[in-house]
Amino acid sequence: MADNNAAPGGGAENQGPESSGPSIEAAGSSDGAAFARTGRALAEIGRALLRLGQAVRHDAAGATSQLAEKLDGNRRRQRLRETEVPDARQNAAGLAGALWTGLRRRRSLDVSARPAGARSRRVGLARGAAIASAVLLASLIVLFSWALRGVPWDEIADGSLKPVVVLETSAGKPLVTQGPLQGPYAAREDFPPHLIDAVLTREDRRFYGHFGIDLRGILRALYTNVGAGEVVQGGSTITQQLVKILYLERDRTWKRKIQEAVIAFWLERKLGKDEILTRYLNNIYLGAGATGVPAAARIYFDKDVRELNVSESAMLAGIIRAPSQLNPISNPDGARRQAELVLDAMITSGKVTAEQAKTATAELRPVKPATRSGSWFADWVMQEARELAGPYRGTIKVRTTMVPRLQAIAEKVVAEALEQAGKDAGVQQAALVAMTPEGAVVAMVGGRDYSKSTFNRAVSAMRQPGSAFKLFVYYAALKAGLTPFDWVEDAPMEIDGWSPENYDRGYRGQVSIAEAFARSLNAATVALAMEVGIDKVIAAARELGIDAKLAETPSLALGSSEVNLLDLTGAYASVRAGAAPVEPWGIVSFRADGEPRAFRLGAPKHPTTDLRQYQPDLVGLLRLVVERGTGREADLGMFAAGKTGTSQNHRDAWFIGFNERLVVGVWVGNDDETPMNEVTGGKLPAQIWRNFMSAASAAGDESAPSESDTTMSSADDGGAPASCNVHACARAYRSFRPYDCTFQPYTGPRRICEK
Repeated sequence: MADNNAAPGGGAENQGPESSGPSIEAAGSSDGAAFARTGRALAEIGRALLRLGQAVRHDAAGATSQLAEKLDGNRRRQRLRETEVPDARQNAAGLAGALWTGLRRRRSLDVSARPAGARSRRVGLARGAAIASAVLLASLIVLFSWALRGVPWDEIADGSLKPVVVLETSAGKPLVTQGPLQGPYAAREDFPPHLIDAVLTREDRRFYGHFGIDLRGILRALYTNVGAGEVVQGGSTITQQLVKILYLERDRTWKRKIQEAVIAFWLERKLGKDEILTRYLNNIYLGAGATGVPAAARIYFDKDVRELNVSESAMLAGIIRAPSQLNPISNPDGARRQAELVLDAMITSGKVTAEQAKTATAELRPVKPATRSGSWFADWVMQEARELAGPYRGTIKVRTTMVPRLQAIAEKVVAEALEQAGKDAGVQQAALVAMTPEGAVVAMVGGRDYSKSTFNRAVSAMRQPGSAFKLFVYYAALKAGLTPFDWVEDAPMEIDGWSPENYDRGYRGQVSIAEAFARSLNAATVALAMEVGIDKVIAAARELGIDAKLAETPSLALGSSEVNLLDLTGAYASVRAGAAPVEPWGIVSFRADGEPRAFRLGAPKHPTTDLRQYQPDLVGLLRLVVERGTGREADLGMFAAGKTGTSQNHRDAWFIGFNERLVVGVWVGNDDETPMNEVTGGKLPAQIWRNFMSAASAAGDESAPSESDTTMSSADDGGAPASCNVHACARAYRSFRPYDCTFQPYTGPRRICEK
């Protein structure tokens, strides 16, 4: 039977003979055991449902008995009253009885007079209903058997499933091991009662009253979501959340929904409420790398979980639904607002008093665990690595593009620049990204000190690029048929009350496009953008890989819309590569523990636009900036090309450029966007860029592995491994599953993708 996820068109996922790739049915010898485990689980669920039905019938019988007793009492009272009524009432009762007897006789005569065909139709309908019920029951059994096949019942029961992701450098050396960052496993009695109350108030108020699935909560969430016109409330119980956290695939499919419901019900029967809640509190992700309440208590408040007060407990409960966005380190105001909502709900439900809620305070004392090894680069690639791991339980080794020597150089030059010039320049932070022309990120620095701030300013900070955005204006001009030797007017202008000014407040009249770019003339650039069309400038930026929101206004030509350093550096890499877009990437391959296959990733997208027609002119313009323009501080004494950028009031300063081997972007500024001391892109950023490039060139030819290299040697896996390109396979097959590199053809078992 075909999978609904299979690609349309009929043939893409069904090409080639069965022998074109190893079959996933190699595990067929274990199917019997899997069916047996599933059968035992279904039997337990059936017995539990039977007991539930018996309980319901018992309750119904009790209610019926009570009702019968009431009716008997009413009849006795009625008989007492009837002995006191006049004979007329007795006569009326006798008349009613006679009428009832007559009606019963008439009905029996009508039934006996019915033709045989009518009786046979009634019998046929009864048989049809019985057959339909049997078919429905059999269909449900088949559906549940299919959905529950392969569920690791034993592992779920003992709670042993825990994924571990091991990041490696481009050479295969350990970079960081990061599975769930958890503190010591806490027992049920270790969690303070007010923490339990806060979590249940926030996530599952009827936890101790349902059997794993809260039908009332589902209906309430459905009503709320329909009224809001969007999904604003979920109906999942804590048991269902635990199932999703630890045991199931992340795909939203009917199969997973069935598994979630059945496993949740089964867990309630197998483990009981307290054990489910204990596992949940030890495994829920709470942001900043903390998995489990014990780890979060240590990271955010430097406390043992037993020491959490009411306010701190409410804060942790409040961030469960969006830990990455609401955790107290990255968003303290948002975390406090959520804590207040939880406390208000606890007061309303009587779990705490208003005085208790008012007196307790959550004092943040962020702590970076000594056991955690990380970096901005590791944090960046870890999210994708976890997605690739999917539901796999074991060790996943992920080979990255990071080159340790280049990473050390990047950290050194950024730290030295901020130490030597940061105070006088009014600069507190800096970021650097280095990548190959194909987009493989070899080094990343996201700030001044990772141990003090894990916020990645190279990836997550959106800032105005200033004149570094002009690359797209001049690329759009070349596409419109202009050349670097054509003329443009550098003169005062006014557009809807706005007048662009050059940095030195002067104007040069008629200048060549090449001179306007090299000197970063604002007025000339805006005039060129208006001639070409702002919409064409936006289209040029999109073509080179800029996905950020861009406002269609004249000031866009001067970089008024915000972008991040990683994407902007990727756009310059497109020029160096002669093809666009170049999307930065950090994972080369990965291998699951015990798997003989290496799964290649490489660039997530293949370039779709050939830039070779415009590449010589674009590179020439960028070289002119370094040789004779605003970027002379970046001169290496050899081939170098790039562009400076400075935002309004010196809030941001950039230099993005490349040499023969690497494309590097540098940003400096302050987190609170306060102005620097007249720092421009041609000063501190250009100096950092030059220092990195010089040191990297002296370090030799060490660079990231190429996209076509699996980087898995025979020593790693006992021979030349089978492999697949994860991104290529994902583009080819909608049913593709990255963690085992398989897809579902229209017929037969899943197959390994060999692209």
